[in-house]
Amino acid sequence: MNVITEKLKEVLFAVVPVYLIVVVLSLTVTTMHVDNLITFTIGSVLVVLGLAFFLFGVDLGITPVGHLMGSTIAKSNKMKILIVSGLVLGFLTTIAEPSVYVLANQVSIITNGSIAQFSLIIVISIGIAVMLTVGLFRIVYNIPLYKLLIFLYGIILLLSIFVSNGFLAIAFDASGATTGALAVPFILALSVGISTLKKDGKSSEKDSFGLVAVASTGAIMSIMLMSIFKQDILAPGSMAVDLDAYPYILYPFIIQIPLMLKEVLIALSPILVLFLVLHLKIFRLDNKAFLKILKGFIYAFIGLTLFLIGVNAGFMKISTILGYQMALTGNYPLLVIIGFVLGMVTILAEPAVHVLTHQIEDVTAGYVRSKLVHYTLSLSIGLALALSVIRILVPGVQLWHYLLPGYLISLVLTFISPKLFVGIAFDAGGVATGPLTATFILAFMQGIANAKDGADVLVDGFGMISMVALMPIITLQLLGIVYKVKSKKRGV
Repeated sequence: MNVITEKLKEVLFAVVPVYLIVVVLSLTVTTMHVDNLITFTIGSVLVVLGLAFFLFGVDLGITPVGHLMGSTIAKSNKMKILIVSGLVLGFLTTIAEPSVYVLANQVSIITNGSIAQFSLIIVISIGIAVMLTVGLFRIVYNIPLYKLLIFLYGIILLLSIFVSNGFLAIAFDASGATTGALAVPFILALSVGISTLKKDGKSSEKDSFGLVAVASTGAIMSIMLMSIFKQDILAPGSMAVDLDAYPYILYPFIIQIPLMLKEVLIALSPILVLFLVLHLKIFRLDNKAFLKILKGFIYAFIGLTLFLIGVNAGFMKISTILGYQMALTGNYPLLVIIGFVLGMVTILAEPAVHVLTHQIEDVTAGYVRSKLVHYTLSLSIGLALALSVIRILVPGVQLWHYLLPGYLISLVLTFISPKLFVGIAFDAGGVATGPLTATFILAFMQGIANAKDGADVLVDGFGMISMVALMPIITLQLLGIVYKVKSKKRGV
């Protein structure tokens, strides 16, 4: 129970700043209904409890399963097993990722059903499955990460010429949404499980990261290809903003319970079933280890259910109202500042970020401190959201104005930054865009886009997740260069 208590403290300190900012703004800048604030309070409590239980469950169950599966794939040394494993695991983890459901649902609503939720989920899952397999090949066959990323993003930049602004925003947002609370812990553990069996210690350390980055490019390319083959021109998107309070305070939470229980069950059951099959056929763990992993899955199930209920019932509507009403005030400088602050504090509550930063510290034996990575991520996400707000408010500023130079800079940095940091940076870009960002911040941005005259919710309301995915790639590679310079000065 001491571990759960520590997780509770950790998450509490992360979520409280978000809660306080919303409450202060609601009581001063906007005219939000008091009942909505109470709903937000209940949602915040569920988010704290849910994150704590989920992170504990990840440590106990999901991460060990990823390590075991990664080790098994590496030991087999058979190309057929590598291909099948990559395709199956990539598809199952993506089709079950809660953040993907949230994004696909938002896209379907705003496009009035012209892009169906389920078809978008399938397209994204296929893309991730293919590229996860490519990422596994990279680790096993020692292909340098920076060379593969340059090649993949070169293809993406080429495809972007033929893609409309609406599909461009959705494509890059999808790459972030796929790497959420469920996928990241599993993919990171899978990567470490394979890379640790390699004989070269330094190579193993570098290869522990980068699989998330390679896999997430599959979401971008698959949606771009869907856009090109369908040759659809999306009509301007729209979304109604409901400013009224719920009929009664507990109503949104009650209606979410069966929906979230179903989603989380779908999310976790494929990996659990796969683990049970492999346990009987290959792993054959002793009873203590087996029961410990099952216990971890139970905690993860409870935690993720509570977290998603809190986010969907208590966060999204209030966030949309907040963005909408703040934009109506016309105080745009304040809106940019709020975007920056929200970005800084929201990233601290993302479950996958905690998993990544602790894994970085473990893999590097404490050389790269988790807190330093967390603070660097916080600043970069704050900047990403400030730039995203500016893009909505300033006519003529388009998403590619940020993404094109941003990714060119990040690819140039791959030649300068230490290769370990290249993998960490690109993984962090995907990890930063978890369920809290894909719900709370996405809804906030769409609220602003709804209130801004001349803004298209489809083009301007999306694209924020892609900015959140981009900025850590640049800042963490710069951090790596700083480490490199310090190491040379110390003669290491």
